[in-house]
Amino acid sequence: MLSEETRTIIKATVPALEQHGTEITSTFYQNMLNDHKELLNIFNRANQTKGLQSTALATTVLAAAKNIDNLAALLPHVRQIGHKHRALQVKPEHYPIVGEYLLKAIKQVLGDAANQTILDAWAEAYGVIAQIFIDVEAELYAKEAWDGWKSFRVVKREDVGGSVLEFTVQPIDEASTPAIVPGQYITVKAHPTAQDNQYDALRHYSICSSSGKEGLKFAVKKAHSDDHDGLVSTYLHENVKVGDTVELSAPAGDFNLNESLIEQNDIPLVFLSSGVGSTPLLAMLEKQIATNKSRPIVWIETAYNAANQPFAAQIKKLSDGVQDMKVFTVHTESTSRIDDAYLAKVMPSNSDVYVSGSIGFVEDMIDSLNKLNHREELIHYEPFGQKMATVKV
Repeated sequence: MLSEETRTIIKATVPALEQHGTEITSTFYQNMLNDHKELLNIFNRANQTKGLQSTALATTVLAAAKNIDNLAALLPHVRQIGHKHRALQVKPEHYPIVGEYLLKAIKQVLGDAANQTILDAWAEAYGVIAQIFIDVEAELYAKEAWDGWKSFRVVKREDVGGSVLEFTVQPIDEASTPAIVPGQYITVKAHPTAQDNQYDALRHYSICSSSGKEGLKFAVKKAHSDDHDGLVSTYLHENVKVGDTVELSAPAGDFNLNESLIEQNDIPLVFLSSGVGSTPLLAMLEKQIATNKSRPIVWIETAYNAANQPFAAQIKKLSDGVQDMKVFTVHTESTSRIDDAYLAKVMPSNSDVYVSGSIGFVEDMIDSLNKLNHREELIHYEPFGQKMATVKV
């Protein structure tokens, strides 16, 4: 347990963290990855370039400082990050390295303002916080469907629209696919180019079916922007064929249906997605229909146009078999974006809502739901990116 003196010192650093947090974490990653090249096997270099990882870590550090009197308040965030760490195979031996370089970055950025008393307090606090992560992740490792990385053979790849491929894979050394929790993701380990062959490239992809009869299904959108194409997504689209082998870590993630509400028809289920964000929601929808097709369901999906909308055929097929399911599609090429006014018209007020899509889309939808005074405990979300970057602390 941290002393009162240590907690007082940590709280006094909050203004500095609010002002310089991202600079500190950017410096931290640059120095650590320069000195420990082996960690390039874990950390997403694209996220480093875009600054997403630095922002997420800065938010986490600031949240820890603000909640230093009650670190239990951080547990929901710790569990969410812990799932990511388990999927990437972050282990206890990595935490001392992180602590060393985080303290060095604080000193480098803050200079004389970070005296030895402050550094000692943060060293003590980091030890306690790191142990919380290690303990949570130990529980997740104990429950993972398989240890480390497992080889799967691609048995099917299907274009489902919107530059999205659905890969169906089966374990090479087992007869059946492990149990699937809809809403979770798998992590692919790849070596896309000869230049990158020295280090692993790891990417998370959402599972898009609750059924394991054909195998484990996950969806990959070919990422493209003005300045670059997605390293791993392009590799999977252009190079991985039926019969090839891929390396996966066990499914992870805490974005899943509220089991206690699946059988309750008085609380409607709402799925709200943008583009490939529909992937985890599709698996959730399958489970809900398979378990209780009498529950009212509203599916709200947005994409630029029909060509950019994945899983349209699958959603139609599923909705045709449900009496009380409404499907709303918004194509922003020809109409306005979804906002609180639109949601007020199409969404039941007392509903269990699941939101998935880009960070910007998720933030906008959460803001709209808050404007509608939607119950916080009935809002669940998963951005395709660093979730901690969306958290307000």
